[in-house]
Amino acid sequence: MLLRLARRFLVLLVSLAVASVLVFAFMQVLPGDPARVALGMNSSDEAVAQLREQFGLDRPLLVQYADWLGGVVTLDLGVEWVSKAPIAPQLVDRLAVTGWLVITAMVLALVIALPVGTWMAVRHRHADGVLLSAISQVGVAVPAFLAGIILITYFAKRWQWFPSGGWVPPAEDPVQFLLRLALPAISLALVQASMLARYVRSAVLEVLREDYLRTARAKGLRPMQALTRHGLRNAAVPIVTVLGLQLATLLIGAVVVERVFVIPGLGSFLLDSVAARELITVQTIVMVLVAAVLIINFLVDTVYLLIDPRLRVGHR
Repeated sequence: MLLRLARRFLVLLVSLAVASVLVFAFMQVLPGDPARVALGMNSSDEAVAQLREQFGLDRPLLVQYADWLGGVVTLDLGVEWVSKAPIAPQLVDRLAVTGWLVITAMVLALVIALPVGTWMAVRHRHADGVLLSAISQVGVAVPAFLAGIILITYFAKRWQWFPSGGWVPPAEDPVQFLLRLALPAISLALVQASMLARYVRSAVLEVLREDYLRTARAKGLRPMQALTRHGLRNAAVPIVTVLGLQLATLLIGAVVVERVFVIPGLGSFLLDSVAARELITVQTIVMVLVAAVLIINFLVDTVYLLIDPRLRVGHR
Protein backbone atom coordinates (compact mmCIF):
# COMPACT_ATOMS: atom_id res chain seq x y z
CA MET A 1 0.00 0.00 0.00
CA LEU A 2 2.78 2.43 0.89
CA LEU A 3 4.55 1.67 -2.39
CA ARG A 4 1.37 2.41 -4.34
CA LEU A 5 0.93 5.69 -2.48
CA ALA A 6 4.56 6.62 -3.12
CA ARG A 7 4.16 5.96 -6.87
CA ARG A 8 1.00 8.03 -7.04
CA PHE A 9 2.62 10.83 -5.08
CA LEU A 10 5.48 10.82 -7.58
CA VAL A 11 2.94 11.03 -10.41
CA LEU A 12 1.38 13.99 -8.60
CA LEU A 13 4.72 15.82 -8.40
CA VAL A 14 5.45 15.18 -12.08
CA SER A 15 1.95 16.34 -13.04
CA LEU A 16 2.39 19.54 -11.03
CA ALA A 17 5.71 20.23 -12.74
CA VAL A 18 4.26 19.67 -16.22
CA ALA A 19 1.22 21.80 -15.38
CA SER A 20 3.42 24.67 -14.21
CA VAL A 21 5.31 24.61 -17.52
CA LEU A 22 2.07 24.59 -19.54
CA VAL A 23 0.50 27.42 -17.51
CA PHE A 24 3.62 29.57 -17.82
CA ALA A 25 3.93 28.86 -21.56
CA PHE A 26 0.27 29.68 -22.18
CA MET A 27 0.60 33.05 -20.48
CA GLN A 28 3.62 33.91 -22.61
CA VAL A 29 1.73 33.52 -25.88
CA LEU A 30 -1.16 35.79 -24.87
CA PRO A 31 -1.22 39.02 -26.92
CA GLY A 32 -0.42 42.38 -25.37
CA ASP A 33 2.41 43.85 -23.33
CA PRO A 34 1.74 43.96 -19.55
CA ALA A 35 4.18 46.85 -19.12
CA ARG A 36 2.40 48.97 -21.71
CA VAL A 37 -0.98 48.12 -20.18
CA ALA A 38 0.29 49.15 -16.75
CA LEU A 39 1.58 52.51 -18.07
CA GLY A 40 -1.20 53.18 -20.56
CA MET A 41 -1.37 52.71 -24.30
CA ASN A 42 0.03 56.21 -24.96
CA SER A 43 3.19 55.68 -22.90
CA SER A 44 6.60 56.10 -24.50
CA ASP A 45 8.75 53.17 -25.60
CA GLU A 46 11.48 54.23 -23.15
CA ALA A 47 9.08 54.10 -20.19
CA VAL A 48 7.75 50.72 -21.32
CA ALA A 49 11.28 49.34 -21.65
CA GLN A 50 12.15 50.61 -18.18
CA LEU A 51 9.07 49.00 -16.65
CA ARG A 52 9.73 45.75 -18.50
CA GLU A 53 13.15 45.71 -16.91
CA GLN A 54 11.60 46.40 -13.52
CA PHE A 55 9.10 43.55 -14.00
CA GLY A 56 11.89 41.25 -15.19
CA LEU A 57 10.18 40.71 -18.53
CA ASP A 58 13.42 41.34 -20.41
CA ARG A 59 15.09 38.30 -18.87
CA PRO A 60 15.22 34.85 -20.54
CA LEU A 61 11.98 32.87 -20.25
CA LEU A 62 13.70 30.08 -18.34
CA VAL A 63 14.84 32.55 -15.68
CA GLN A 64 11.35 34.07 -15.48
CA TYR A 65 9.83 30.60 -15.08
CA ALA A 66 12.28 29.61 -12.35
CA ASP A 67 11.66 32.83 -10.42
CA TRP A 68 7.88 32.49 -10.70
CA LEU A 69 7.86 28.80 -9.70
CA GLY A 70 10.16 29.50 -6.77
CA GLY A 71 7.81 32.26 -5.65
CA VAL A 72 4.80 29.93 -5.90
CA VAL A 73 6.52 27.26 -3.80
CA THR A 74 7.68 29.71 -1.13
CA LEU A 75 4.60 32.02 -1.35
CA ASP A 76 6.94 34.90 -2.20
CA LEU A 77 4.86 36.11 -5.13
CA GLY A 78 5.91 39.74 -5.23
CA VAL A 79 3.47 42.55 -6.05
CA GLU A 80 0.92 43.21 -8.77
CA TRP A 81 2.29 45.17 -11.70
CA VAL A 82 -0.46 47.78 -11.86
CA SER A 83 -1.73 48.22 -8.29
CA LYS A 84 1.59 47.34 -6.58
CA ALA A 85 -0.39 45.37 -3.97
CA PRO A 86 1.27 42.20 -2.55
CA ILE A 87 -0.07 39.09 -4.29
CA ALA A 88 0.43 36.43 -1.60
CA PRO A 89 -1.80 37.94 1.13
CA GLN A 90 -4.59 38.54 -1.39
CA LEU A 91 -4.28 34.99 -2.71
CA VAL A 92 -4.46 33.46 0.76
CA ASP A 93 -7.47 35.58 1.75
CA ARG A 94 -9.35 34.87 -1.50
CA LEU A 95 -8.53 31.16 -1.30
CA ALA A 96 -9.99 31.01 2.21
CA VAL A 97 -13.24 32.59 0.97
CA THR A 98 -13.52 30.15 -1.94
CA GLY A 99 -12.63 27.27 0.39
CA TRP A 100 -15.56 28.09 2.68
CA LEU A 101 -17.90 28.26 -0.30
CA VAL A 102 -16.74 25.06 -2.00
CA ILE A 103 -16.53 22.92 1.15
CA THR A 104 -19.96 24.06 2.36
CA ALA A 105 -21.47 23.36 -1.06
CA MET A 106 -19.87 19.91 -1.19
CA VAL A 107 -21.14 18.99 2.28
CA LEU A 108 -24.65 20.15 1.38
CA ALA A 109 -24.53 18.19 -1.88
CA LEU A 110 -23.51 15.03 -0.01
CA VAL A 111 -26.19 15.48 2.65
CA ILE A 112 -28.80 15.77 -0.09
CA ALA A 113 -27.50 13.30 -2.66
CA LEU A 114 -26.57 10.25 -0.59
CA PRO A 115 -29.98 9.60 1.00
CA VAL A 116 -31.93 10.78 -2.05
CA GLY A 117 -29.86 8.72 -4.47
CA THR A 118 -30.11 5.64 -2.27
CA TRP A 119 -33.88 6.10 -1.96
CA MET A 120 -34.17 6.52 -5.73
CA ALA A 121 -32.39 3.20 -6.21
CA VAL A 122 -34.36 1.26 -3.59
CA ARG A 123 -37.66 2.71 -4.83
CA HIS A 124 -36.83 2.81 -8.54
CA ARG A 125 -40.02 0.89 -9.45
CA HIS A 126 -42.28 3.10 -7.33
CA ALA A 127 -43.81 6.49 -8.07
CA ASP A 128 -41.77 8.40 -5.48
CA GLY A 129 -38.51 6.99 -6.84
CA VAL A 130 -39.46 7.90 -10.41
CA LEU A 131 -40.49 11.41 -9.32
CA LEU A 132 -37.19 12.01 -7.51
CA SER A 133 -35.31 10.73 -10.55
CA ALA A 134 -37.16 13.20 -12.81
CA ILE A 135 -36.45 16.07 -10.41
CA SER A 136 -32.75 15.19 -10.35
CA GLN A 137 -32.69 15.22 -14.15
CA VAL A 138 -34.06 18.76 -14.14
CA GLY A 139 -31.52 19.79 -11.48
CA VAL A 140 -28.62 18.54 -13.61
CA ALA A 141 -29.72 20.80 -16.48
CA VAL A 142 -29.80 23.99 -14.36
CA PRO A 143 -26.51 25.97 -14.34
CA ALA A 144 -25.25 27.05 -10.91
CA PHE A 145 -25.35 30.75 -11.81
CA LEU A 146 -29.00 30.47 -12.91
CA ALA A 147 -29.86 28.72 -9.65
CA GLY A 148 -28.11 31.59 -7.85
CA ILE A 149 -30.14 34.22 -9.71
CA ILE A 150 -33.38 32.39 -8.89
CA LEU A 151 -32.41 32.13 -5.22
CA ILE A 152 -31.59 35.85 -5.10
CA THR A 153 -34.89 36.74 -6.78
CA TYR A 154 -37.03 34.91 -4.26
CA PHE A 155 -35.06 34.49 -1.02
CA ALA A 156 -33.20 37.82 -1.08
CA LYS A 157 -35.37 40.27 -3.06
CA ARG A 158 -38.94 39.07 -2.68
CA TRP A 159 -38.94 37.45 0.78
CA GLN A 160 -35.78 39.14 2.13
CA TRP A 161 -34.72 36.13 4.17
CA PHE A 162 -31.07 36.36 3.15
CA PRO A 163 -28.71 39.08 1.88
CA SER A 164 -28.39 39.18 -1.90
CA GLY A 165 -24.60 39.22 -1.87
CA GLY A 166 -21.41 40.36 -0.23
CA TRP A 167 -19.17 38.65 2.28
CA VAL A 168 -18.46 38.87 6.01
CA PRO A 169 -15.54 36.88 7.52
CA PRO A 170 -16.64 34.31 10.12
CA ALA A 171 -14.44 35.85 12.81
CA GLU A 172 -16.06 39.25 12.31
CA ASP A 173 -19.74 38.25 12.50
CA PRO A 174 -20.62 34.51 12.47
CA VAL A 175 -24.34 35.11 11.91
CA GLN A 176 -23.84 37.40 8.91
CA PHE A 177 -21.18 35.02 7.62
CA LEU A 178 -23.66 32.13 7.57
CA LEU A 179 -26.44 34.26 6.07
CA ARG A 180 -24.23 35.46 3.23
CA LEU A 181 -22.76 32.00 2.66
CA ALA A 182 -26.14 30.25 2.48
CA LEU A 183 -27.45 31.24 -0.97
CA PRO A 184 -24.21 30.87 -3.00
CA ALA A 185 -23.45 27.53 -1.31
CA ILE A 186 -26.99 26.27 -1.97
CA SER A 187 -26.84 27.38 -5.61
CA LEU A 188 -23.67 25.35 -6.11
CA ALA A 189 -24.89 22.42 -4.00
CA LEU A 190 -28.26 21.94 -5.73
CA VAL A 191 -26.72 21.31 -9.14
CA GLN A 192 -23.99 19.06 -7.79
CA ALA A 193 -26.45 17.17 -5.56
CA SER A 194 -28.67 16.44 -8.55
CA MET A 195 -25.77 15.03 -10.52
CA LEU A 196 -24.34 13.11 -7.57
CA ALA A 197 -27.74 11.62 -6.73
CA ARG A 198 -27.88 10.13 -10.25
CA TYR A 199 -24.50 8.44 -9.73
CA VAL A 200 -25.49 7.21 -6.27
CA ARG A 201 -28.65 5.74 -7.75
CA SER A 202 -26.71 3.89 -10.46
CA ALA A 203 -24.09 2.59 -8.02
CA VAL A 204 -26.66 1.38 -5.49
CA LEU A 205 -28.80 -0.22 -8.20
CA GLU A 206 -25.79 -2.18 -9.39
CA VAL A 207 -25.08 -3.37 -5.86
CA LEU A 208 -28.71 -4.34 -5.29
CA ARG A 209 -28.45 -6.79 -8.18
CA GLU A 210 -25.42 -8.60 -6.72
CA ASP A 211 -25.78 -12.19 -5.54
CA TYR A 212 -24.39 -11.52 -2.06
CA LEU A 213 -27.09 -8.92 -1.44
CA ARG A 214 -29.83 -11.27 -2.57
CA THR A 215 -28.39 -13.87 -0.21
CA ALA A 216 -28.50 -11.41 2.67
CA ARG A 217 -32.14 -10.67 1.93
CA ALA A 218 -32.92 -14.38 1.71
CA LYS A 219 -31.55 -14.71 5.25
CA GLY A 220 -34.23 -12.34 6.49
CA LEU A 221 -32.71 -8.87 6.21
CA ARG A 222 -34.88 -6.07 4.86
CA PRO A 223 -33.61 -4.35 1.67
CA MET A 224 -32.25 -1.28 3.49
CA GLN A 225 -30.65 -3.44 6.20
CA ALA A 226 -28.91 -5.64 3.62
CA LEU A 227 -27.77 -2.58 1.68
CA THR A 228 -26.46 -0.79 4.78
CA ARG A 229 -24.56 -3.81 6.13
CA HIS A 230 -23.20 -5.32 2.95
CA GLY A 231 -23.62 -3.03 -0.05
CA LEU A 232 -22.78 0.58 0.68
CA ARG A 233 -19.02 0.03 0.90
CA ASN A 234 -18.94 -1.53 -2.58
CA ALA A 235 -21.17 1.23 -3.93
CA ALA A 236 -18.81 3.85 -2.48
CA VAL A 237 -15.96 3.11 -4.93
CA PRO A 238 -17.55 4.67 -8.07
CA ILE A 239 -19.14 7.41 -5.94
CA VAL A 240 -15.70 8.49 -4.67
CA THR A 241 -14.59 8.99 -8.28
CA VAL A 242 -17.54 11.26 -8.95
CA LEU A 243 -16.92 13.17 -5.71
CA GLY A 244 -13.40 14.00 -6.84
CA LEU A 245 -14.63 15.21 -10.21
CA GLN A 246 -17.43 17.24 -8.63
CA LEU A 247 -15.12 18.90 -6.14
CA ALA A 248 -12.98 20.05 -9.05
CA THR A 249 -16.12 21.21 -10.85
CA LEU A 250 -17.19 23.19 -7.79
CA LEU A 251 -13.89 25.07 -7.84
CA ILE A 252 -14.51 26.12 -11.42
CA GLY A 253 -18.21 26.81 -10.85
CA ALA A 254 -17.36 29.06 -7.92
CA VAL A 255 -15.73 31.50 -10.36
CA VAL A 256 -19.12 32.46 -11.83
CA VAL A 257 -21.14 32.12 -8.64
CA GLU A 258 -18.78 34.47 -6.81
CA ARG A 259 -19.50 37.08 -9.46
CA VAL A 260 -23.27 36.62 -9.11
CA PHE A 261 -23.15 37.06 -5.32
CA VAL A 262 -20.31 39.64 -5.28
CA ILE A 263 -18.09 37.38 -3.17
CA PRO A 264 -14.37 38.31 -2.99
CA GLY A 265 -13.10 34.80 -3.63
CA LEU A 266 -10.51 33.26 -5.90
CA GLY A 267 -12.81 33.42 -8.92
CA SER A 268 -13.40 37.15 -8.55
CA PHE A 269 -9.68 37.65 -8.02
CA LEU A 270 -8.98 35.79 -11.26
CA LEU A 271 -11.49 37.76 -13.33
CA ASP A 272 -10.32 41.10 -11.89
CA SER A 273 -6.70 40.18 -12.65
CA VAL A 274 -7.58 39.22 -16.22
CA ALA A 275 -9.35 42.54 -16.72
CA ALA A 276 -6.33 44.44 -15.35
CA ARG A 277 -3.84 42.36 -17.42
CA GLU A 278 -2.04 41.25 -14.24
CA LEU A 279 -0.57 38.23 -16.00
CA ILE A 280 1.70 37.12 -13.14
CA THR A 281 -1.33 37.07 -10.84
CA VAL A 282 -3.46 35.27 -13.42
CA GLN A 283 -0.93 32.51 -14.00
CA THR A 284 -0.48 32.05 -10.24
CA ILE A 285 -4.23 31.71 -9.67
CA VAL A 286 -4.58 29.30 -12.59
CA MET A 287 -1.70 27.25 -11.20
CA VAL A 288 -3.40 27.12 -7.79
CA LEU A 289 -6.63 25.86 -9.40
CA VAL A 290 -4.79 23.25 -11.46
CA ALA A 291 -2.82 22.12 -8.40
CA ALA A 292 -6.05 21.81 -6.41
CA VAL A 293 -7.56 19.54 -9.09
CA LEU A 294 -4.45 17.35 -9.22
CA ILE A 295 -4.29 17.07 -5.43
CA ILE A 296 -7.97 16.12 -5.32
CA ASN A 297 -7.29 13.32 -7.82
CA PHE A 298 -4.41 12.10 -5.65
CA LEU A 299 -6.65 12.09 -2.57
CA VAL A 300 -9.29 10.14 -4.50
CA ASP A 301 -6.69 7.48 -5.34
CA THR A 302 -5.72 7.35 -1.67
CA VAL A 303 -9.32 6.88 -0.57
CA TYR A 304 -9.62 4.02 -3.09
CA LEU A 305 -6.92 2.14 -1.20
CA LEU A 306 -8.70 2.71 2.10
CA ILE A 307 -12.18 1.58 1.06
CA ASP A 308 -11.29 -1.22 -1.39
CA PRO A 309 -9.02 -3.89 0.14
CA ARG A 310 -8.57 -5.54 -3.27
CA LEU A 311 -6.32 -2.64 -4.29
CA ARG A 312 -4.03 -3.12 -1.29
CA VAL A 313 -2.93 -6.64 -2.18
CA GLY A 314 -1.41 -8.27 -5.22
CA HIS A 315 -0.32 -6.57 -8.42
CA ARG A 316 -2.27 -4.47 -10.80
